[in-house]
Parts: sequence; structure tokens; C-alpha cells
Amino acid sequence: MSLSRARVRRSRRRSTSGRAVLLTAVAVAGALTLTACGDSAGGSKSAGSGGGNYVTGPGGISTVAKGKRDDAPKLDGETVDGKTLDTTTLKGKVVVLNVWGSWCPPCRAEAPYFAKVSKELADAGKDIAFVGINTRDNSKQNAVSFEENFGITYPSLYDPDGKLMLRFPKGTLNAQSIPSTIVLDKEGKIAARTLVAVNEEQLRKMIDPLLAEK
Repeated sequence: MSLSRARVRRSRRRSTSGRAVLLTAVAVAGALTLTACGDSAGGSKSAGSGGGNYVTGPGGISTVAKGKRDDAPKLDGETVDGKTLDTTTLKGKVVVLNVWGSWCPPCRAEAPYFAKVSKELADAGKDIAFVGINTRDNSKQNAVSFEENFGITYPSLYDPDGKLMLRFPKGTLNAQSIPSTIVLDKEGKIAARTLVAVNEEQLRKMIDPLLAEK
């Protein structure tokens, strides 16, 4: 084989390898796009099944044992319907925080479950409060329309710049993607989190153990 032919074959192999790497990277990026609408600037995701004091189960729900939980930050401000809300006034109840945007397909997919579960638990007189955190919506009207379309009756803080999510301390179960759901125990401590859209079963798995705590 001549030297020039050997060089051509090596060049072709490198080119094929490069295309394979590029295609793999594109596939991974596509998969990440499907799992969440976007990332926030706060915190870093756990690389394994556990990190710090929390453990992440196979369904992607992270939990912290009672006695090892961190205090949730104060989340306050104007709601999408023009009222005001301060989550620290909700101590004594389990608090379900859902980060969402009207522009986010996974948020639309999970919204019916939040509407259903929040209404059923309220009708049952459970000590629980649902609070949305609406983010990256340039107009409150878009958020109001979302809530009306899906029958969301609980309040949502209006947080277009994502500043409220940054109040969660790094290293805790903080909100890192849209959608995210964080559940606080009755003492106002961070007890559970998921970084993907949830169905009814997953949502109740996050809530029920905390409602049962004494």
C-alpha cells in the first residue's frame, strides 16, 4: 500500500469517528431537552443515588429523612392574580411547591394531576397547601390563562426572572429545572423533590408520607 493511500484511509476513519461522536452528542442533548423545559441557575444535580442527606429513588424522587432536613427559604411576593403570598405563613401544613411556566410542555402534561390532587386533598380537609412558582413567563396573562385552562385553583408566585428559585441553598433539594416539584414538611423543611414532570401516583408518593408524619 502506498503512503498516500494509507493517509487517505486514516483520514476517513477519523472523519467517521468524528461524525459518530457528534451524532451521540446530539442524541444526548435531545434527550435532555425532552426531560425538562429548561434549567435554572441554582445548585447542582446529585451524580448518584444519594447526595448530602438525601437519597434519590428509581423514580427520580429525592427524599430526606426527618431530622436531617434543611429549612426552606422564605418565598414571598406577588402572585399571578395580583395578590401577595409568603410561604413562611404556611408552617404547620405540608407545602407542595411546583415550578412551572405556561410555555413548558411537561408543565402542561403534569398540570391536570396537580389540579386533581390539590382539590381532592383540600376537600378531604388535609393540612396541605399547594403553591406554584410561575417562571419565565413574560406576561401574567399567559400564566392566568394556563391556570384557568387546567383548573388550577391554588396561588402561584409570579417569578419571571427565576429569582425565587435562587433562594434555595446550594447542596439542598433545590429547584434546578422547569418543571420541578419540592415538598416541605409541616415544620417548613425541605423533605422531597423531583426535577421532572410527575403523574398523580408520583405526586401522592411525595405527599402522603409527610401528611402521615407526627
